[in-house]
Amino acid sequence: MDCTTTPTDPHRHPIPLVIGLDLSLTSTGIAGVDWADALRPKAGVRGHARLDWHLREIAERTRAADLVVVEGAAYGHGAQAGHHELAGLWWHVTQMLWRRGTPYATVPPVQRTIYACGAANPAKDYPKNVRARVAKGMVRDAVAQRYGLECEGAGRYDKADAAVLALMGRDWLGMPVVEVPETHRRALAGVAWPEPAQPVL
Repeated sequence: MDCTTTPTDPHRHPIPLVIGLDLSLTSTGIAGVDWADALRPKAGVRGHARLDWHLREIAERTRAADLVVVEGAAYGHGAQAGHHELAGLWWHVTQMLWRRGTPYATVPPVQRTIYACGAANPAKDYPKNVRARVAKGMVRDAVAQRYGLECEGAGRYDKADAAVLALMGRDWLGMPVVEVPETHRRALAGVAWPEPAQPVL
């Protein structure tokens, strides 16, 4: 994996397994609090085959999770190519978690950015045409500086986003990995945290 640190000692106390998911058709970020990866289907895989590939990979990698934290929709991107298919992936994944009885949370993208950087628009002082790209780099830098996860290579921004989601979940469970300023923790209030899930028989 590109993002690694020394895992927390499992003998100190029971630690819930929290997985973060930054869903994408081409590069889904998936992470715990001390690792991150990007799920990237082979070139040329499209449509139902691509959705099925993502769903199988995610189902296997979240099987033991106590909580999955999924990034929600960026509604301002609704007209972009692939948005319809990406929405389908989101519903397939959350339906799978619901049926399995795995609690999941939905985090709006802006809350993820606030938790990482302390501001909804951390790149607001940059020219408008580069703000989104700069903000992605700022989230990645924050993950490296505060948590020691160096996300590199293909899908590095997706990995960093997924790591932030997992870290938010651990914080919400009352077991933050590090102390986070209230300017950042306020993001937790804007998340749809789960009620106890019931598996469908």
